[in-house]
Amino acid sequence: MYKLAFFVPVEDAESVKEAVFETGAGRLGDYEACCFQTHGTGQFRPLEGAQPHIGHVGSLEVVEEVKVELVCQDEHIRAAIAALKLAHPYEEVAYDVWQLADL
Repeated sequence: MYKLAFFVPVEDAESVKEAVFETGAGRLGDYEACCFQTHGTGQFRPLEGAQPHIGHVGSLEVVEEVKVELVCQDEHIRAAIAALKLAHPYEEVAYDVWQLADL
């Protein structure tokens, strides 16, 4: 099993989560669409050559975002990451993946 965490603008969170859940991610026992969300503030400065969804090249941008954390079975993790990248509005998606121990 894996844990997947990603950051997404507040207004896009529900559609991105749904795309990831459709792959089978976020299932825990007899439950689906399981996740934990934390609201926060992200920042970035698009460099030359970037095509930012939000902000402008060379300018620091500050965005209200949600960090979404969920579990994912081994057989769904690659599809979940592919769906995340496809559904996410940013051209560079910030995400983390951890393999979990089964104790």
